[in-house]
Amino acid sequence: MVEALLANARVVAALGARSIRQTFRRPQLAAPIVVFPSLLLAVQTGGAGRAVELPGFPEVAGFLDFMLAGAMIQSCLLAGNSGGIALALDLEQGFADRLFAAPVSRFAIVLGRLAGTAALGALSALYYVLIGLLFGVTFEEGLGGIALMVLWATLAAIAFGSLAAALALRTGTASVVQGMFPIIFVILFLSNAFFPAQLMLEPAATVAQYNPLSFVVDGIRDPVISAVSGEGAAKALLSIAGFAALGFCASALALRRRLRHG
Repeated sequence: MVEALLANARVVAALGARSIRQTFRRPQLAAPIVVFPSLLLAVQTGGAGRAVELPGFPEVAGFLDFMLAGAMIQSCLLAGNSGGIALALDLEQGFADRLFAAPVSRFAIVLGRLAGTAALGALSALYYVLIGLLFGVTFEEGLGGIALMVLWATLAAIAFGSLAAALALRTGTASVVQGMFPIIFVILFLSNAFFPAQLMLEPAATVAQYNPLSFVVDGIRDPVISAVSGEGAAKALLSIAGFAALGFCASALALRRRLRHG
């Protein structure tokens, strides 16, 4: 039993490392994770910076303080989507079929991809923390708060990656997974990632208020603009757990179907 667990752990580690290398070697996988969120962060911070003066806007030192969490969660969503695209490419090219024929746990192959996605989520979170520090963002909770932000981003990347992996396993087509890109942006903009929900017009305000992504964003944002609250952390964790539960269940079903029907 222990030997089997160790063997699967080695498989996960090896495939996770391969996933990271594969992402950095393919610009179409790596660029969206950093380039798009960074450009949006720069444009919105520069163009809508005076939004912090609106009545009801959370008390922040600057708009970048508010926007940083939105950039992180956008990067995590795109990291998950890129992981799903890479998995679908492995399926299209037959590499995944060779792995499925190997004497290892089939789900360890999926976990290997998610391990790489988790690492990319953590790296992107650290990148945006560095951006914040360079441009004067004050992290109210200090190093402990930064560590919590990186943790939420890493867990969120795994959860979003599991959903993309399920779609990749179900369709086996990279273009279908890539086609989720516009939907990701719609869901993201219908949250409080880029603007406070209480200042939106209806029905967007109500959708953003109950959008699970809003709870995750709040969990990442709290260490920057205020003290970390137990309620906010619990909502963030439950939302991430919900995404992950849905993604892992869907991935297991899709993997079973693929192994049964080929």
